[in-house]
Amino acid sequence: MIDTQHLQSLAPAGTLRGGVVVAPAKSISFATTGDDGAVQGVPVDLLRGFAALLNVPLALTEFPNSGQLTDAIAEGRCDIGFMPRDAAREARVAFGPSFYLMGSTYLVPAGSEIFTIEAVNREGIRIVAIANTTTARAARRTAPLAMVEEVPSVELMTAMAQRGEADAFALSHDSFAGLLPRIPGARILPGQFQQTGIGVAVPPGRPGALVLARALIEEAKTNGLVRRAFDAAGFVDAAVAPLES
Repeated sequence: MIDTQHLQSLAPAGTLRGGVVVAPAKSISFATTGDDGAVQGVPVDLLRGFAALLNVPLALTEFPNSGQLTDAIAEGRCDIGFMPRDAAREARVAFGPSFYLMGSTYLVPAGSEIFTIEAVNREGIRIVAIANTTTARAARRTAPLAMVEEVPSVELMTAMAQRGEADAFALSHDSFAGLLPRIPGARILPGQFQQTGIGVAVPPGRPGALVLARALIEEAKTNGLVRRAFDAAGFVDAAVAPLES
């Protein structure tokens, strides 16, 4: 049974205002636009499942990157969303459990002589990452000798990678899996320079919302909603994060 006070805290307007990041290709944390113009993917399926369980309407707002989604949740313009965790975000939004453990790596363009993550950390190497994201911050931290340029969207990053306009491009493994066919000759470097959970996030100062969001995501891991969302998006080999409660 849903606690009405917790529901009021999570969806004070009577509508669950969810935020999703939209990119050219699906990943575990990104949505994409279908042929009918509607957004689809793992975060969309999870938010729809939450709204159905809560018996409230769902209103989706789309963002070009997770930094802007973070801003919207921190400022209370969205009630709930999913994003990779790091200390900078934990200071701004309230996180519930993670539903997936994400690893970040680099894609290098055709003809690159870079074959390892360690080789990216050199003077003169130009890295492109998505602005205000955990991956961008991790790239700066783990490759201090290189130069990190931040761009506002995965779409722009993809176009730059297609033109070979940087030495390395930073994203998660699951994100690159969908983008790789669009970038002829590109390679994904093995390993990872960051691993973090993709967690459910709600605005700060709403303890009831956090209690309910925690219950929703843990139930989604138990009842198969997360697994079905992964499979429907084509991530049949992706592992659901273990329960945290």
